[in-house]
Amino acid sequence: MSNTINRRGVTRGAAFSCLICFCSPRDCDNNNPRGSKRALLAFAACFGLAAGVYAIEVPLTEEMRDAITARIAPVGHVCIQGTACGGAGGAGAAAVVDGEATYNNACMACHSTGAGGAPKVGDLAAWEPRIAKGVEALHSSGVNGVAGTAMMAKGGQAQLSDEAVIAAVDYMIENSQ
Repeated sequence: MSNTINRRGVTRGAAFSCLICFCSPRDCDNNNPRGSKRALLAFAACFGLAAGVYAIEVPLTEEMRDAITARIAPVGHVCIQGTACGGAGGAGAAAVVDGEATYNNACMACHSTGAGGAPKVGDLAAWEPRIAKGVEALHSSGVNGVAGTAMMAKGGQAQLSDEAVIAAVDYMIENSQ
């Protein structure tokens, strides 16, 4: 198509692009810099929309869909105490606490060296009077600390759950009898 000027003073090529992009021929006048910018923006918008339509049509296999679903799955869920929660994070999760791992991460620094008067794991003489007080008293000492000693609540590891501290105390008792 040649760029001839019609009776409105607009070239046919510009009129054709204006027709596609839904702007008025007056705005697409080659002698009007503002109109040329509008025509260019309108053309770019139309081209972008057309490209976007083709970009949506991507065939996905079931394997690809499963991979996408796994990537965007929620990391966790909220479970309110006293309500039934499904999944692995429910009531059975507390039974999985590893006492030895908690001891190694939180208790070993003091209970393997005797720092601050802590009874060493395996030292029967140091643990015997404590065990005689009862397991509940030892659990309470681990969770709440012992006043007047270096033993802080949860060994100073406030992020630990009560169940994790109790499991660590049970691990130390088992290895000190």
